[in-house]
Amino acid sequence: MCGIAGVIDLSGRRMVPEGIIQRMARALVHRGPDEEGFFNRPGVALASRRLSIVGLADGQQPMTNEDQSAYVVFNGELFDHIEKRAELAARGHRLHTHCDTEIIPHLWEDHQEGMFARLRGQFAIALYDVRRQQLTLGRDRFGIAPLYWTRQGDWLLFASEIKGLLASGMVTAKADLHGLDQIFTFAAMPGPLTCFEDVRLLSPGHYLQITPGGNSTAPVIEDHAYWEMDFPDRGDENLETDPRKLVDEFEQLLLNAVDKRLRADVPVGAYLSGGLDSSMIVAMACKLKGPAINTYTIRVDDPALDELSAANLSAKHIGTKPPIVQEFRASDALATYPELIQAAEAPVIDTSCAALMQLARRVHANGQKVVLTGEGADEWLAGYPWYKIAKILGILDVMPGMRLSDKVRRAFLRFSKVPQYPAAFRHSVEECVGGPNAWIDSYGVLGLAKLRFYAEPMRAVLAHARPWAGLGINLERASRWHPLNRGLWVGARVTLAGHLLQAKGDRVAMHSSVEVRYPFLDEDVFDFTARLHPRWKLRGFRDKHLLRLVAERWLPPSIARRHKVIFRAPLDSFHIDPEPKYIGELLSDDSLRRTGYFDVAAVRHWRKAYRQMRPGSLPRLSVEMGLAAIVATQLWHHTFIDGSLADIPMSSSIATAVKV
Repeated sequence: MCGIAGVIDLSGRRMVPEGIIQRMARALVHRGPDEEGFFNRPGVALASRRLSIVGLADGQQPMTNEDQSAYVVFNGELFDHIEKRAELAARGHRLHTHCDTEIIPHLWEDHQEGMFARLRGQFAIALYDVRRQQLTLGRDRFGIAPLYWTRQGDWLLFASEIKGLLASGMVTAKADLHGLDQIFTFAAMPGPLTCFEDVRLLSPGHYLQITPGGNSTAPVIEDHAYWEMDFPDRGDENLETDPRKLVDEFEQLLLNAVDKRLRADVPVGAYLSGGLDSSMIVAMACKLKGPAINTYTIRVDDPALDELSAANLSAKHIGTKPPIVQEFRASDALATYPELIQAAEAPVIDTSCAALMQLARRVHANGQKVVLTGEGADEWLAGYPWYKIAKILGILDVMPGMRLSDKVRRAFLRFSKVPQYPAAFRHSVEECVGGPNAWIDSYGVLGLAKLRFYAEPMRAVLAHARPWAGLGINLERASRWHPLNRGLWVGARVTLAGHLLQAKGDRVAMHSSVEVRYPFLDEDVFDFTARLHPRWKLRGFRDKHLLRLVAERWLPPSIARRHKVIFRAPLDSFHIDPEPKYIGELLSDDSLRRTGYFDVAAVRHWRKAYRQMRPGSLPRLSVEMGLAAIVATQLWHHTFIDGSLADIPMSSSIATAVKV
């Protein structure tokens, strides 16, 4: 991965003011410490910070084609670039480097906007067409590589991270309450909204086309979808009866995906938690490359959360050397969180993101730039426990019009003594995503925090906001999918794209100049799993059924059959005794009043009251999640909006961006 940034004049062909593009690039140096490159023409400026992984000697950006009619800066990897290069050469194109970036301007020559549907990999692209005087921004199908943009008067700016936009001096950091409401709805930032006013995240599978205006014409900014996540109509899924046939096909697709993601001119390592998903990736990588691959794992000092023994078991069975271990304690979460928020540029509730930030730092310290990981398997093959809960509750709804599951939910919430939304609220959410969905209950635990903690300005947002409606699901298609597949769509669009690939993936890894690659997010792997009948994903109450059948060929039974363990660090780390000084400062009455997001009296009350609640209970969990979200939001505000809420040192890159 790399870092890209740029500015285009929407009113004509003014030169971008001196120093702006250079400051934007400097704010992204952690994404690309190896070299930088610039393109400056009347009306447009592009910048690249490069993390050199492919074509080390000749991969400098920006890159262009033979007649210099298209210039590109690129963040990511195109895993089939070797094959694409051969195809382009056969059609008469002349390529001069060994880097995957070079195929982009040539593909644009042949296909223009149709290029995006032909790209395979993880990417964010900015391409300037000299003849059209038009800028096109594009992002990969699943949202692996980030790309943010904003319009500021007659200028449009883009960057791989919001820090790049702020460093321009043309963008003022202001809170977007609708964006903050997404955090309290999904514990994620799926976009296109962000927590920053007027800053947008380009949606996965989309490209943005920007055509400047002139003396008598207005600029045109058009957002297009070149790809949409889709599933067969219910009843049309692949109901193959021969498991061996499906296992063989899935195994080969996954092997191909791993093989392509091992392509690099630097060594490739892997994360290994000891769970099914990461163990499968490591096993296949070792078969393809040999057992000397470095693997990395985290040891949490809570026995209930520690996965080191499982990781060692996997490594021993696979035949690779023991994983390199990063220790992580509750105190580490507290010490690392300010830096995590700086990296993520949004409130982060999941404390394990801090652990993965430290793990990426360990990878970098070990001299590596690239790791493989197992994200995507849970999303494509129903690996989360709420799919099983939804299946049980769905049995209650076999009688049309009865909705007994709703009555059970409401009775459970009353028994648990937690606040509730009106009965019609769930139905309004279901309408936004095409019908019942397993994730509504999961996200709802955090959503209860809105009822407890929002202050009046945020309550006004809650009254009118419809964050579920902003996800962009194709309702006509979704209403025809099996309910399980509707859940898979939401999980991929929200938790995968908005959390796992951002705060837990790209942002914490690239903070230490480490690129993460995801074999389960291979396009062919998704297409295959999307067509499967749900019984091959969730067989009874056995999740990831088909993957487990494949794993029986590769892994010990205890790993192949291991129940899903969601990697997390202690959620109540913020509230241990003695309380860290900065937590008390962020949650002080004065700081809460200054941000205005949360009810001061409610926060004060629940900070004490939750300790008397039964550990692990729904009431305590909902309060813990709410308080963690409040700490993270206050910390985000302190970092990017008002640096006087607490005594926390700010990194030089953030300080420069905010001050500018």
